[in-house]
Amino acid sequence: MRKLLLATAALIVLAAMPALAPAQEKSVKIGFISTFSGPTAVIGNDMRNAFELALDHIGRKMGGLPVEVIYENDEIRPDVGRQKTEKLIQSDRVNFVVGYIWSNVLLASLKPVVDSQTFLISANAGPHQIAGKLCSPFFFSTSWQNDQTPQAMGLYMNQKGVKTLYLIGPNYAAGKDMLGGVASTYKGKIVGEDLTRWPDQLDFSTELTKVRNTNPEAVFVFYPGAAGVQFLNQYAQSGLRGKIPLYTAFTIDSLSLPLQKELALGVPGAQQWVNDLPNDANKKFVADFRARHKTYPSFYGAQSYDAVNLINSAVTAVNGNLADKDGLRNAMRKADYASVRGPYKYGNNHFPIQNFYLQDVVKDPEGNLTLKTVSTIVENSQDRYAKACPMKW
Repeated sequence: MRKLLLATAALIVLAAMPALAPAQEKSVKIGFISTFSGPTAVIGNDMRNAFELALDHIGRKMGGLPVEVIYENDEIRPDVGRQKTEKLIQSDRVNFVVGYIWSNVLLASLKPVVDSQTFLISANAGPHQIAGKLCSPFFFSTSWQNDQTPQAMGLYMNQKGVKTLYLIGPNYAAGKDMLGGVASTYKGKIVGEDLTRWPDQLDFSTELTKVRNTNPEAVFVFYPGAAGVQFLNQYAQSGLRGKIPLYTAFTIDSLSLPLQKELALGVPGAQQWVNDLPNDANKKFVADFRARHKTYPSFYGAQSYDAVNLINSAVTAVNGNLADKDGLRNAMRKADYASVRGPYKYGNNHFPIQNFYLQDVVKDPEGNLTLKTVSTIVENSQDRYAKACPMKW
């Protein structure tokens, strides 16, 4: 009888071990997917620098557990991004996957993440599909849905009385969303639209000739990274600068400004975060980032910094019990942390409901070109795809 009781007790202990193991993890493992090679590596590096700064600010622990980060390079290729994502999930067994600059890379990587019930936090890309029918209880954004920023710029152009508009952007998921976002709020006449090859096209002479021949009252452009630098240079070289006003989203940021220089002056943009927003969390982020890297952070960095604090708020709420995925999700839905953009809420699709600001290029007291908040274009903006998301909470 004694042997039978001991054997039974041993079986009970063994049966309980698999259920307990996930709650006893020794660290919070985060996989970070971004671009760390080629001309757009400057974006990935800025995201990583801000992510590391946020980890330092919280003592590199979450819920009492040390944080381990594994960085992977997507090479701007959807197939590579998916492969790296699968590695992080299957081999590295991360608890969270973060990052993603490019919408096409994110879309290719989404299914393996949500199928594994691993939380994915996009620190930039916001394709409309994930805001709508592909929304998931395991996806959150610390940025925006792609359409939101250009929608704000469309509203601003209405305020400026722009009657005719030409649209130019790259031919991939985000480019289509950006131009579609402008078109959804702009009330004037769109007289031309070009979607160019991505990411290899850096010569826009054909498109600029079309603009000159069409002669619109304004041009809206979306080109992140090196393409944005080239576009502004060629816009000036074509003689259009000063003749046809240029409006943008994401083409001018702290990463491109040192190369665009004075060509960026007088080109208004829209954004949900600007480096001079007057909340305490943002002041600390910008000051410490500048002290460490001798430059202003970009919006990419601000969104990555917020991703750390969003995850930290959730892991802290469940006292480090990473197996409590319902608890982690419920905590993230509250957005209960000091965001550098200021307070915001999550919609039912886990995209932020937030303000969008008009930004302009100015010189700081040291003579450096930087971005300044001019005004609030729209308050508490929610993306237009949330109604198509079946999640209710």
